[in-house]
Amino acid sequence: MPMLERIAGNRELKQDLKTALGSGRIAHSILLVGEPGCGAGFAARCLAADYLYPNGGPHAEAVLRGQDTESIVVRGEGASGQIKVEAIRDARQNIQKSALSSDAEGRVLFIYGAQNLNGASANAMLKVMEEPPEGVMFLLTASSAAAVLPTIRSRCAAYTMAPVPTEECAAALRTAQPELNEQNAQDLAFLYEGHIGLCLKALNDPAAKAARAAARELCRQAQQQDTYRVQALLAGYEKDKDSAAAVLWQATQAASAALRRPGFDGVQPDTAARILRAAEAARRAMKANGNLRLALTVCGMEMAAR
Repeated sequence: MPMLERIAGNRELKQDLKTALGSGRIAHSILLVGEPGCGAGFAARCLAADYLYPNGGPHAEAVLRGQDTESIVVRGEGASGQIKVEAIRDARQNIQKSALSSDAEGRVLFIYGAQNLNGASANAMLKVMEEPPEGVMFLLTASSAAAVLPTIRSRCAAYTMAPVPTEECAAALRTAQPELNEQNAQDLAFLYEGHIGLCLKALNDPAAKAARAAARELCRQAQQQDTYRVQALLAGYEKDKDSAAAVLWQATQAASAALRRPGFDGVQPDTAARILRAAEAARRAMKANGNLRLALTVCGMEMAAR
């Protein structure tokens, strides 16, 4: 079975890519676009596995795990996620100088977050895309096609990843995590609106799990209009902007879920609306480098307002 079949939902995209691979007319530069958590990175690895190892096997599985030797990966650095020109130049040299193994059909260069290519790194990328080495496929991902520089975007065949329906998302979660019960899988799929990557991160990433747990407690106390407990919880993040932002983002997801399904996680729509307004205002203040302590204090007062 092709690795592309492991992508949840997105049937038309999978069929288009399989047809292109099977016909030998696959573009040498592919741009997979999807919101964070939609699985564009996973889809890129599935496509790479089928391109490099059409017959599957251990090498193809290694591609999915990011442990193969035929792929070169470029990601952004730092808080901005910017992809520096040096990273592209190093990748270009690695492609041109390294030899193919006898098992693989080619090489793959992954550019995760292509919207973070700046002018210099994009120009360096264009040089190798315009004269691609034999057998090399460029697989780029981006959160938005419009955010990718037009010079890069115009040289790629673009495909869009979509969130999947709740039932499909829940089924994919249970396949990935057999110990997860059906109700929890359904709740996560509903909470994150079919974004499988966000669901899996909430299950497996310690920081995301902690933020989700804190947000649930925050929402419970806001529902009870317990100003003291809401303020105390948020006060714990006054010196940790990144963690504060993560908790507030999780709170917006929970509030949105409660607006779509009243009573989700014990939160009613009127409370959910307050949480959403307060959390979004605090997040905007934080992005503008406002006073973190003040932003969290105001946020807590508004969340638990009577």
